Amino acid sequence: MELIIPNWPAPSQIKSVASTRFGGLSQSPYQGLNLGTHVGDDKKTVENNRLLLQKNAHMPSSPIWLNQTHSTRVIECTSPTDSILDADGIFTSNTNVICSAMTADCLPVLLTNVQGTQVAAVHAGWRGLADGIVENALDLFDGEVMAWLGPAIGPTAFEVGQDVLDAFVSFDANAHDAFIAKEEEGKWYANMVLLATQRLNSAGVKHVYGGQYCTYSDRERFYSYRRDGVTGRLASFIWIEA
Repeated sequence: MELIIPNWPAPSQIKSVASTRFGGLSQSPYQGLNLGTHVGDDKKTVENNRLLLQKNAHMPSSPIWLNQTHSTRVIECTSPTDSILDADGIFTSNTNVICSAMTADCLPVLLTNVQGTQVAAVHAGWRGLADGIVENALDLFDGEVMAWLGPAIGPTAFEVGQDVLDAFVSFDANAHDAFIAKEEEGKWYANMVLLATQRLNSAGVKHVYGGQYCTYSDRERFYSYRRDGVTGRLASFIWIEA
């Protein structure tokens, strides 16, 4: 199993990890470590994939999984739960509560305060990012926060329409820097990492790490909904170790 361990100066009690396709039991078109139960894969296989991940990542409890709908809802969890929660972000200040964000092109954002007493995992699609899910998560934190951006569709692969550009530029004119015009009028390539970094910076988060992994271009390592349509799901996790 190949897991990505974020390279960021988080406090020692903060544990974080992002999955790849490598090491799971799912068969094509979900080949590998598919963590999504909602994409058509065999549910028992996905459950076994999740158990393998939990073991290999040395997680102290089962992750909390979300029913993600590109909302701006961030919920606070105080203990592990097997319930599927309706939200696009999880926040906790308790130990051994595994926050997760499931993706297959959207941007996972992991957050911790510098004291290592609060963490959150956020699923940031373009709509949630534009509507303020990152800011909603940050509102729950005390003190200085740092962020790590996980695997997501890259800046030369994410084709969007004028509506997406307008949604970001209406909030911050500098967001225009995150878009490259295509030859086709009204079509752009959007840089989700830069857009998220801009929103984090404007909310006071000055230390942003990660963002170098493109799900679309790295077929062997990552799932990509834009590339493949029917495919599996990755996930990024963060928790406070007891």
